[in-house]
This record gives sequence, structure tokens and C-alpha cells, in this order.
Amino acid sequence: MNVIQFEDKPLAHYSYAIISGNEMALVDPARDPKPYYQLAEKHNAKIKAVFETHPHADFVSSHLQLHQETGAIIYVSKLVGASYTHQSFDDGDTITIGDVTFSAINSPGHSPDSITIIAVDKDNNHAMFSGDTLFIGDVGRPDLREKAGNMRAKREELAKSMYHTMQQKFNHLPDETIVYPAHGAGSLCGKNMSTDSQSTSGRERTENWAFKDLTEDEFVNHILKDQPFIPSYFGFNVDINKEGAENFQMSIAVPIFQFQISKFINDGALIIDTRSKADFDKNHIPKSINLIAETEDDKFETWLGSIVKPNEAFYLVIKSIDDRDKMLSRIAKIGYEKQLIGLMTLGETKFEDSDVLNFKDFKNKPDKYTIIDIRNKSEVGEGKIFKEATAIPLHQLRDAKDAIPTDKPIVVHCAGGYRSAAGSSIISSQLKDAVVYDLSDDVTKFK
Repeated sequence: MNVIQFEDKPLAHYSYAIISGNEMALVDPARDPKPYYQLAEKHNAKIKAVFETHPHADFVSSHLQLHQETGAIIYVSKLVGASYTHQSFDDGDTITIGDVTFSAINSPGHSPDSITIIAVDKDNNHAMFSGDTLFIGDVGRPDLREKAGNMRAKREELAKSMYHTMQQKFNHLPDETIVYPAHGAGSLCGKNMSTDSQSTSGRERTENWAFKDLTEDEFVNHILKDQPFIPSYFGFNVDINKEGAENFQMSIAVPIFQFQISKFINDGALIIDTRSKADFDKNHIPKSINLIAETEDDKFETWLGSIVKPNEAFYLVIKSIDDRDKMLSRIAKIGYEKQLIGLMTLGETKFEDSDVLNFKDFKNKPDKYTIIDIRNKSEVGEGKIFKEATAIPLHQLRDAKDAIPTDKPIVVHCAGGYRSAAGSSIISSQLKDAVVYDLSDDVTKFK
């Protein structure tokens, strides 16, 4: 069995191609179908099937476009209620692609409509494409469907479903079954995932907490404890995926581009500046939010979808024309391309710079400042870096300006510096007369 794993690092998303002879199947494909077409050309293979393990919350899938452009059949659980052309794929259903037989296991827990795909080749090698049900070292969180998508399910009910899925659904699989999840460490679809990209059923039965000898109550209490926050865009993406997204290439061809703008009249829309902190601090449009997107390690997609609400209009500032296609692609991954009303580069026009913190003064007299801790609730729960800090998570910051005193200069910090660039710029954009500083990576000097 020839399995090729694709990784989208910013979203910690894995998708898969399974090639047998001159036929190919895909599992949980990303928004841009081009890499799968390139692989099919390389192997002279025909894409015959696209499996969707569930309607994803954290990214937009290309399953509908793949069907429209290749004729591949989309296989998904009947419980999804998908509005696109598809074939239901549930317990007991099987299909054969080349010499590989695929079967479905209904595996509710992360969502009510999740399925796990089992692939077995002619040599009896087993592979398990577990979607967001079984991760390496963890299982999918059960609390998303309370706020994600048109279908509602209580987290306690889904947590119990996950318990029974772990107890009953996978016992027949050989220990040698290779486990291929839809996400790895860094995804918000779970809380304690391994950095490993694959595992085996035997290893997970031994090492994964979810397979331990727990009562239902113990399992439910553990899985519901300390789950990360839910970004604003998650429900939006579930609904897009249930309907099927528009063509990727056509969807990113629309936004207006302005090169080296000489002036900007703010019409009230958000301005998201993706340049480095250094470039932003030197010069930026007033009321811009500095959401850095320099590398794949920057979680731009997640924070864009957490700070900007679905259907909320925004502009995008990029460093260079060379970044245009890459940034449009990153925005389209979470279905926000229609909200984008324009891109721009700044050129040499001087707009506004950022206040620079006197670090020595802050270190010696922190009580002279209002300190805002924008780390997540679970991080703050492990201990404050500054005991006098006010904790407001970054994803809540735009709605919390009334909770921030302005009688002192404001210092914003996170855990390592990336989020505080966004946080300090959000506060600056909302509190007109406040002096706002970004502690940036100097926060590590206090740990």
C-alpha cells in the first residue's frame, strides 16, 4: 500500500493519498487540490475517491472541487447531511481502489458524524485514517459542535460517544495497523497531541490515555478538562464543508491589489498587517493589527480566524508582491477570501510607528505599567509571569477594551512574543490616547 502524507504546518493538518496501480484515493484533502493533481500526474494515476472523515472545523476541504474536476466520488457519512453530490459511507460499507479495500467505521466523539477509514491491501497490510477521532497520544475534542455548524451536540454526549468509540470500535484491528491522523501537535482540534505524524494501533493501545482502563465518568472528565479555546471561524468552516467550497483558484482571483500605496482612507474595515514586528513598528497604517505571517511556523490562519469574525471585511498588508499568492492561499484555507476587500504594500510612504518600551524601566518598576497577559486561559492557569497582570486571552481582546485601564502605560505580553505583536496592536487600535508597548520576546527574560 503506497500512502503519501501531506502536511500543512500552520494548521498542523495531514491529508493523504493512497495509490494502488493506476488508481488513487484521497483522505481529508486541503483547500488547494494542486498537490494531489501533481502527485497523480507523477504516478500516472486516476483520482477515483475522496474520503471526508467529517466536516472539518479548522480548514476548508477541496473535496467538491476534486469531484467536479476529476469525477472522483466523495464518500462521507450519511449523518453529515452533506448537500453536495456524494455516496454515503458508514459501518459495513466497502469500496475497492486498485488492490486496496476501504471500509468505514462510524466513530462519533469529535463530531456525531465522524467516520474512520480502514484500508487493507492484498498483502493484508492495514492502515487507519482516523480523521479527528484518534490522534497520536490523544483523541479529538468533543466540544466543537456546541458552537460549530448547524448541527448541535452537547460536549458531554460527544465525550461519552468518544469513550464508547475507543472502547469498542477498533478492537478488531491488528496491532500493526498504521494510524494516520488528520492532525498533529499544534492543532486546536485536540489538546495533547504528539509531534509524531503516524503510529500503530498497538502503540496507541499501550500509550494513548484514551485506551486506558477508565470508567466512562473518568474518561469524560479527563477529555473535557482544559480544552483550548474555540476560534471564531470553526463553525463557519463546518458549514462550508457541509456544502462544499467554491473552486480554489477562482476564489482567490478577486481581491483588489494596490502597490506601494501613498495614502489610505480607512472605511472602518479591519487592517491586518502580515509583516514582521520590526517592519510594522517602523511604519504601519493607523489602527492596523500586526498578525505576522512570515513563515509556516507562524499560526497566521488560526489567529486570523480567531481575531477576525466570519463575514467581517478586512484589508491585508503584505511585505512584497512576491507574497501575494502565498497569502491569498493561506486566507483561503479557512474560507476567509471573500471577506478580503483589498491587498496592499506600503512602499516608502510614512504612516505611523510604534511606541518603544524602555525595558530597563519596566523591569525595575513594573508597577508603573498596566500589564496585560494575552495568553490562553490554560497557560495562565499554570502560573502568571507577572502577578499583577490582567489576563485577557488574545482571541477575546477586541471585545475587552473596557476592561483595560488607561491611567498608566500598557505593556502586553504572551509566552514568547508572537501573539503580543497582535495583542498590542489591537489595544492600540482601540484605545486612542493610550500608550501601548509590546514586551515581545523579552518576556522570556522573566521566566
